[in-house]
Amino acid sequence: MYAFSRKLLNFVSLVQISNISKCSYRTSSYNFTRISSPSFKMSEVEKSSIASPGGDTIFGKILRKEIPCDFIYEDDRCVAFHDINAQAPVHFLVIPRKPIEMLSVADSSDETLLGHLMLVASKLAKEQGLNDGFRLVVNNGKDGAQSVYHLHLHVLGGRQLGWPPG
Repeated sequence: MYAFSRKLLNFVSLVQISNISKCSYRTSSYNFTRISSPSFKMSEVEKSSIASPGGDTIFGKILRKEIPCDFIYEDDRCVAFHDINAQAPVHFLVIPRKPIEMLSVADSSDETLLGHLMLVASKLAKEQGLNDGFRLVVNNGKDGAQSVYHLHLHVLGGRQLGWPPG
C-alpha cells in the first residue's frame, strides 16, 4: 500500500509540474517555472497507467488561472501554450475550455469545438514556423498514454518526425 501511495504522490506531483509549459506556479519563496528533473521521473506511459478520468486536472487549474500560464493563443473556446516537457523543437498544447475528458467521450455537440481546436492548431503551427509540417497527437485512454484526462492536442514539429509514431 505504501509503495502505491508513494507512486501516486509522485505521479500527481509530476503531472502538475511536467504537463505545464511556460506556466509557472509561484509562492512567496518558490518559483517552479523551469524546474530541473526530479530524481524520480515517470514516463508518460507510466503516468497514464495510474491516471484515471474524473476530478480536477492541471489544465482545469490553468484555465481558472489558479496556475499562471503564458498562453500563445486564447479565445472563448480554447487556449494554447508550450509544453514544458517538449518532445520536439516546437511542442505546444491546444486545450478546450470545455472539460471533455477524452476524445472517445466527445459527442456530436462537440463537433464544432473539435474542428475549432484543429484549425487553431494549424494556425499556430504556421505562426510557430512549422512550414515544412507538423504532427497532431491526441492521446486517448490508458493505452493511448493519456496522463491528463482533459482533452488536449499536442502539436509537434521543427524536425523530421519518425514513423511509425508508436
